[in-house]
Parts: sequence; structure tokens; C-alpha cells
Amino acid sequence: MEKFINQRNPILPLKYHIPDSEGHVMPDGRLYIYGSCDEREDVYCSDKYYVVSTKDMKEWTIHDISLKGQDIPWFNDPDAPKYPGIDWSRPTPFIQKMLADAAAGGKDMKAEFEKEAQTKKPPLLFAPDCIEKDGTYYLYFCMPDDSEGVAVSDRPEGPFKHPVQLPCGGIDPAVFMDDDGQVYYYWGQLFSHGVPLNPDMESFDPEKVVDDLVTEEVHYFHEGSSMRKIGDTYYYVYANMERGKPTSLGYATSSCPLGPFTYRGIIIDNDGCDPESWNNHGSIECVDGQWYVFYHRCSRGSQQHRRLCIEPITILPDGSIPEVKMTSQGIGQPFAPGETIMGYEACGLTGSVFIGTDEVYGEKLTHISDGDTAVFRYVKSNDGWSRARLRVSGTGRIQIWLGDKKAGTVSLSPDSPDAGDVCQVPDGTGVREVCAALDGPGGEYELKLVFDNPCGLEVISVTLE
Repeated sequence: MEKFINQRNPILPLKYHIPDSEGHVMPDGRLYIYGSCDEREDVYCSDKYYVVSTKDMKEWTIHDISLKGQDIPWFNDPDAPKYPGIDWSRPTPFIQKMLADAAAGGKDMKAEFEKEAQTKKPPLLFAPDCIEKDGTYYLYFCMPDDSEGVAVSDRPEGPFKHPVQLPCGGIDPAVFMDDDGQVYYYWGQLFSHGVPLNPDMESFDPEKVVDDLVTEEVHYFHEGSSMRKIGDTYYYVYANMERGKPTSLGYATSSCPLGPFTYRGIIIDNDGCDPESWNNHGSIECVDGQWYVFYHRCSRGSQQHRRLCIEPITILPDGSIPEVKMTSQGIGQPFAPGETIMGYEACGLTGSVFIGTDEVYGEKLTHISDGDTAVFRYVKSNDGWSRARLRVSGTGRIQIWLGDKKAGTVSLSPDSPDAGDVCQVPDGTGVREVCAALDGPGGEYELKLVFDNPCGLEVISVTLE
């Protein structure tokens, strides 16, 4: 178990990459977040889950491992029941593109899928969800063989035991209890399915399954089902393909838990968090009267290493949710004068720059090319801005923008900055602390760094005064 205090994005310590976040306020009043765990370089997720919780959205606890893939008895068992996942013969736009790309490369997709289905896979645990009923906590999960299951615990953080396979196949389960106590189960990719669960919480009547609750063609649905109810309206939240790839969290609404659902729009888009950003998966939850969206951002120039991020959202009287931008400040206030902003807290990147690892500082902005930008939202000062301090290595020029105005510039030569009053190597790593004068009036701004003519340039942090 590990405890820490933070309200900035990303929320968790850098060694924890927990995407696919489902946030639930449980009966003890704490918020619990259930997600997968990115620990591999080659694929999404890993063979374990951690549960994260908080009582005040400030102090967080990362609980001990709640479930391991090696504990699932049916996985890679040739005699276990097999249930189909995606129907690849159904020509959704995503499948059509995959088939076209494969044909252009001379591949037989059917043969590839058949070969993949017969390959022994690592016991990875994909995106989960959890619910409490009558004092028992039910954790629903899925695995790379398209199997889905449920394990139980007497505590919201687990450990979860006695896994049972569910009679369905696919990914990204979601579970929801209605006001009358009926529990519903959702799953699927490209087109989703929903069904009332039986009272045992581990079975259902196949005749009651409703297919195509949300689809790629009508609702831009890709994967990542999540269900909530606000007033009398059911909100289906999911990874959204409207902008060409599933980097958005979109939502559809209905007056019934099994639809029909009407597409409503996008809540947040993580495109631009990394050059390789591809998917998103999250949820919405009300904590102490404030609604939040829980989502993830990737890092390290890859689709993996996704990290938990949170933003406050608003539910308007008409039931709509205005789209919000990714921020660095997260659920806290804007960064104040003198507060250090770490490079890995950047919430928008353009060009080749990405958030990479650093042996001393944990992570940094690296792989910077000419014209790249890094954005931090937001900074605020009532009295204006007069100076910037940056910890950097390498050479080049960094323009500092506050909103739509260039407020200052730092030029870095191999030996020292030619603009600024500080030049030191604080830890012997080649990182220098440099200062530049700023001309910025008081107010709240988006901070943007623009990089010119970089050579080995990397940014550890920036502090505005």
C-alpha cells in the first residue's frame, strides 16, 4: 500500500500507469478507481490490477495487488468454454479499414485471426469494472482470449478471489445497478451488448441480451463501455471514433438502461498527449456534488504507458456535457507563481516531443524537434509575471507564451544562456537552471513552450514568478 498527496495530472506517482479508469464512490464514502495496469512495452495492460482510492480527492492510496492473471483458472485452458468476441465479418468502418490495409500489405486477415486465436497468450488483465451488492464487491474483468469473468471480495480494494467465467466473450466489461436494485452488464467492441444480470451476479439469460446498444456506425463507439445514471437519464460513456481514432470519450443517453441510445457528443479528447496517442477509456462520477471525468493519457512516444488523469465536468440542465480540455492542473487550482510545473505534466504536445524517462527526475520532455510545442493548462497570477525559471539540458531557444502573447525567450548556447541571470548545474547531470525575463499581465493563461533550433534539448521543469 502506498499513500501520496496530489491534485495535478497525471494523478499517480510516475511508476504507476493505470488506464481504463472506472471511478465509483462506494458505501464507505471513498472514491475507488478500478483500471488496468500498463507494465509492458509490447502490449496494453499487464497481469495484475491495483485499486486506487481517496476520501478527499487530495490524499490517495494505491492498494496492494487486487487480482493477478495467473489466478484465472480457465485462461489458456483448451477445455474452457469459448465465446466469440468481435464479429470480424461485420463490415464496420474500422473493420473495413483493417481489411483494406491488410489486403494492401498482402495479408489474409482471416488466416491471421485464426492463427492468433490458436496462439497461447500471456494472462493479461484488460479493463475492469466493480460494483457493490449486499456487502460484497464484484470485480468484472476480461482477458486476451476474449473471456470475461467476475471475482469477489468483502472489501472494495480486494483482494478479489473465486473467479468465475461469464457466458460471453469480448472486452471492456461495465456494470451498473439501477435504482430498483437490478444490475446490468455491458461489454463489446465496435458494437456493444447489454443484459440484466441474474441475482447471483455471475450469470444471465442469453435471450435477454440486447445487441447494438451503441455502434460504430451510429454512435462512433469503439470500446470501453461505462454506464451512469443522472436523474432519469442513462449515460453510456465510451471510447469514441468520431475524430478518426478512439482518443475521445463520447457519450450517448437513453431513458432506459438497455436503450435505445441517442448520440450526444464528446466529453474529452486525449489526442495530442503524445505523438502516438491512440485510445481512451474512462468514466464519469459525482464526488461530493462535483462531477468528474476519469480518463488516461499515454506517454514515452508509445500507445502504452497510459496514466490516470481527472478533470471536473459540468452536467447542464438539458443533460448535455460540454467538452473539456486536458489540463495539467487537474482537479486542483491553476499553478500559482513560484510553483514548479514538471515537464511530464504537459497536457498538449505537437511535433515529435514526448514525455520520456529520466534517471534523476523521473520523466521529462524529450525528443524535441524544431517547431515543437508543449502546453500546460493553466497558470494564474493576480499581479502579473516577471520571470521564468527552467531546468533544461541541451541547446536551442525556448519561446514562452502566455495565452496568445509571447512573454519571453530563453536562448541556450553550449556553455550558458545568453538571456537570463542564472546558470548552474545543480546535480552534475548536465541539467542547467536558467532564467528569463517575462512580460505578462495578471490573469489565468495557458502556458506554451515553443522550441526553436534544438540540439539535445530536454525540459525537466518550468516555474513562473
